[in-house]
Amino acid sequence: MYSLFIIIGRCVAIANVNKKNDDLLINSQIKVPELMVIGPNGEQMGTKKLADALTIANFAGLDLVLMNSGSDRPVAKIMDYNKYKYEKSKKQKEALKKQRESNKEMKEYQLSYKIDVGDFETRRKNSQAYLEKGHKIKVSMRFRGREMVHTDIGRDTMLRFADALKDYADIESNPKLEGRTMVMILAPKKEI
Repeated sequence: MYSLFIIIGRCVAIANVNKKNDDLLINSQIKVPELMVIGPNGEQMGTKKLADALTIANFAGLDLVLMNSGSDRPVAKIMDYNKYKYEKSKKQKEALKKQRESNKEMKEYQLSYKIDVGDFETRRKNSQAYLEKGHKIKVSMRFRGREMVHTDIGRDTMLRFADALKDYADIESNPKLEGRTMVMILAPKKEI
């Protein structure tokens, strides 16, 4: 029974540590006696007592948000906190979307040093279509176990793949071995 309480207490402590504390302190959560207040339009209102700042915020129908509590003079801003959180999450989603779009620009195709003609042609056609859209291609080849002896055959296969796409792509980085994986990057040809 005693060990159960210890386990539950430990789980609660871990949950509290892992909980994100991204939210700022607002209104009655603020425990600082004096703070620098910034108005809703960005104007500086000077140093105020907490009660006075809360009164001003309530009179304006907005929230008092503690923006910087770590310095010697804490800074609070009078604003609509829900609108601020909404705009912040919207910016984060937009940044994440842009990051995903930039990651889409490179597609990876995996080859084998003992690839058959049909598979080779299928990968060539797919990568050709992707290159025609203007995206880069990463060609990789993984060597397992004793296959490490045949890295030269793998390099020749990759160069043959690049040669098959020479009308559509230039070699941006030549085949190089990174651990057990050989990597080559092809970029679409620049039209002059």
